[in-house]
Amino acid sequence: MEKLHLHRFLFPLLLVYFSSHLLLSSAYTLPHEYFINCGSSSNTTVNGRIFVGDVNSGSSFSVGRSSPVKDDNPSTAAYPLYQTARIFRQESFYEFQTTVSGTYLIRFHFYPFSSPTNLADALFDVSASGFSLLSNFRVANSSNSHVMKEFAVPVQVENFRIDFTPQESSFGFVNAIEVFPAPNGFFPDRVVGANPAGHSGTYKGVLSQVLYTIHRINVGGLTITPDNDTLWRSWIPDDAYLYFSDAAKNNELYSDKLKYQVGGSTTYSAPDHVYRTAKELNTNDSISSNFFNVTWNFIVNKNSLYFVRVHFCDIISQSPNALVFNFYIYSKYGEEINPYNVTGRVAPFYYDYIVDSYDSGYVNISIGPREESKTRTAFLNGLEIMELIEGSGLVLVPISKPKKKFRFVIVGSVVGGAAFAFNLMGVILWSLKRRKSKRVKTVDWIGPLHGGRSVSRTTNRTANTSSVASLNLGLKIPFSEILLATSNFNTELMIGEGGFRKVYQGTLWDGKKVAVKRSQPGHGQGFSEFQTEIIVLSKVRHRHLVSLIGYCDERHEMILVYEFMERGTLRHHLYNSNERCTTSPSQPQLSWEQRLEICIGSACGLDYLHTGSDRGIIHRDVKSTNILLDENYVAKVADFGLSKSGTSDQSNVSTDVKGSFGYLDPEYFRWLQLTDKSDVYSFGVVLLEMLCARPVINNSLPMEEINLAEWTMSWQKKGQLEKIVDPFLVGKINSNSLRKFGETAEKCLKDCGADRPTMRDLLWDLKYALELQHATTLEEGYVNSTTDASSEMPLLGVQCLPSSSFPLMEKDDAARENDDGSDPTASDVFSQLRIIGAR
Repeated sequence: MEKLHLHRFLFPLLLVYFSSHLLLSSAYTLPHEYFINCGSSSNTTVNGRIFVGDVNSGSSFSVGRSSPVKDDNPSTAAYPLYQTARIFRQESFYEFQTTVSGTYLIRFHFYPFSSPTNLADALFDVSASGFSLLSNFRVANSSNSHVMKEFAVPVQVENFRIDFTPQESSFGFVNAIEVFPAPNGFFPDRVVGANPAGHSGTYKGVLSQVLYTIHRINVGGLTITPDNDTLWRSWIPDDAYLYFSDAAKNNELYSDKLKYQVGGSTTYSAPDHVYRTAKELNTNDSISSNFFNVTWNFIVNKNSLYFVRVHFCDIISQSPNALVFNFYIYSKYGEEINPYNVTGRVAPFYYDYIVDSYDSGYVNISIGPREESKTRTAFLNGLEIMELIEGSGLVLVPISKPKKKFRFVIVGSVVGGAAFAFNLMGVILWSLKRRKSKRVKTVDWIGPLHGGRSVSRTTNRTANTSSVASLNLGLKIPFSEILLATSNFNTELMIGEGGFRKVYQGTLWDGKKVAVKRSQPGHGQGFSEFQTEIIVLSKVRHRHLVSLIGYCDERHEMILVYEFMERGTLRHHLYNSNERCTTSPSQPQLSWEQRLEICIGSACGLDYLHTGSDRGIIHRDVKSTNILLDENYVAKVADFGLSKSGTSDQSNVSTDVKGSFGYLDPEYFRWLQLTDKSDVYSFGVVLLEMLCARPVINNSLPMEEINLAEWTMSWQKKGQLEKIVDPFLVGKINSNSLRKFGETAEKCLKDCGADRPTMRDLLWDLKYALELQHATTLEEGYVNSTTDASSEMPLLGVQCLPSSSFPLMEKDDAARENDDGSDPTASDVFSQLRIIGAR
């Protein structure tokens, strides 16, 4: 065990304490300004605050050129605060006299009433202290509901100014404004960083940034309105963000007094109602007994930095030191949460993080149990996510290897010499305890976190790590040739971009067009996936699998070179996405026949993986972005970085969960049992994307429509699948073909893997659905597609599936010599089928 020497950190502790003491020496009192009732000549009281009318006001603020406006027909449900507004038809401002430097909370209230001016037509910018807060902002008139935007802005002691700038031929407006200083020390300047790859270091300079509130969640509780919050904030329940709602349960409202401690939260950090409720593992559910993690998924902007504050208060355990659990950001960054190393039972505390979303478009938070804990559960009380508007001003202090955490959270006011001695001793003891805390081990992670991108533990390697010299050297391409093929990685040739990789269109010396996937040089992320993809693709070849042309690992690069797929990803052709395509953005929409052919081709490729060798290969990341289309719309399965050998003969495979949010097999997710049926489930979700042409997860939709699989299966059970098909396909799908397709997808999505079909069975069903689409009239017994096609239709010596014809080859050359990669088309198969009674 590491020895702790008091003199080694006592002096730094004193420095931290004294700097914090200066910040916290004066108690925070609720402000009485500035709260402004814009465009009004009278004051309005809201939640105990007096909003001062800014017309003919003698207050210590001024207003630039603008005009007040009053709603001629106010709604009876509208606050008095929203019955007036101030309109800006040219660049103008509010200017305030500030006496205290620091972080200010600023809230703008917008209510787009329509008389005498339709405020919903406004289009404008808002800035403050040189920071752009809102750009090209328009308030949609949706059910006459108001919009509130909240920011935390650094302010110096001077005249603080908020500018409103209308766009050309438009105007701006605002109904109410709040400007007041946050409590001392409310935000730290140095914050631990986390990203989809893991712990990235520590960010400093947070206090010089603007924070824009995106999510404020009362986990396990009800909505909290401003009149029940110490700083007039709003908190909403967490249920809509849970990945699996059955995995968690709300803890009953804690009614006794909370024990606020030095080193923990204050009453201003979050209201008592946040800390008196919690969401914890549902230990009454069988999945939780298997150490199932609870995961929340929050949609955010891509490639942005976010300030994330997580609130904890142990209202769960019944005895001291009984509960220790894991907290995760994505699947990479983990931290052990031990309330008794911070504050103790029923004593609120919080942790802060800076999270980089990269290209994921979401932030995932999880909690999970630890085996050594007396009480094997986990909990979370609250969560706040704020976007950094000017994240470029941050300084990242990276780390070279994981270190034990040594964090101070000193919140509250300290007054008097006696309090100094007492609190200093408390900080020292608390820090000693925190030195003993352990970072979460990777073996503790047992649930997926990612949404929309692959979930995987990557193996970090340093710049001196050995390359992949033991792999297939016949496929190795010199780095100089890669540079020549991509014109030195010309950005104009870039056709795709991910968090740690970019994809370029290239041309090799022999004129062959290729796609070059380059991991971020020197980053060291994804080495195991890089190696896996080379191993898998150097051994397999099939018409419906993307071919690996070669790889490069010189100069610590990780570059993979594939055959070029002109039509890009399947997802691009189904619904709008941010993916760049190699052809014109005005792609023709896929017909139902084309979609079925693509499904059949993809199923052929996956069946080959599953059955092409004794052990087979599980893809483990089947999704619409990993199905590519060539110039003739032939489908090919791609991205084998997460693949794993071994299929149905291994009924109980213990492994980390890998896959993509929305496509994950629930059985694999819950029990860590990986089989080829996990690919079947993911493929079933792809079938639904084909049918409905929408993302698998869309948090902007109503609750019942967020998850594509759940929503579609609810309509399938009602026998009304035709009501939710892609509008482009309405009236173009044969009802029998649709019925068979829906039944096929439903079988793929069975909760139990043993109840799902094999990819071979799926091929029959999909080809049958295609033939039904072409058919005009069929015998009643065969029109009814409720039975399997394979059992109803006699075969005349037909081999439908290509897998047995394409054995897995150890040498790529042998594969190329003996296998042309072809497989029977639907027309080939059905030309040899005899349907009794066909007319």
